[in-house]
Amino acid sequence: MNLLIDFIDETKEVTVDQQEQLEKLLQMAAEVEGIKEEAEVSVTFVDNDRIQEINREYRKKDKPTDVISFALEEMGKGELQIIGQELPRVLGDIIISIPKTHEQAEEYGHSFLRELGFLTVHGFLHLLGYDHETEEQEKEMFGKQKEILDAYGLKR
Repeated sequence: MNLLIDFIDETKEVTVDQQEQLEKLLQMAAEVEGIKEEAEVSVTFVDNDRIQEINREYRKKDKPTDVISFALEEMGKGELQIIGQELPRVLGDIIISIPKTHEQAEEYGHSFLRELGFLTVHGFLHLLGYDHETEEQEKEMFGKQKEILDAYGLKR
């Protein structure tokens, strides 16, 4: 296993089994993406109020959203890169709204676990630099998500 994953469930709604499934899914996604060295990622499950607060503070959007990623490998203006041979690669943080996950699973007619897996992979790919600002980027990112989810068995 190349990923060290820290799950934080502020909602107390995500079961140990679901977290284990997400860990396997992320390990597979890391393998598909060619992450060979040890890397760290955190996944935090929150309610709509908390994700709205984060969305407002960091993205200037005062509404709840389904997933937010903070890629720690992206250098911001004025930031210094920390380099060390003994340090693991820190990819960043994925924050997922559990109420939005339930809502979207129902809306799209699939399981809670499938939607949770989708949001986790979506956030993970953002950490690796994927985006969906243009039609071409969206096609690439969503194609990669589908490939990973289908291979893992979380199909729509």
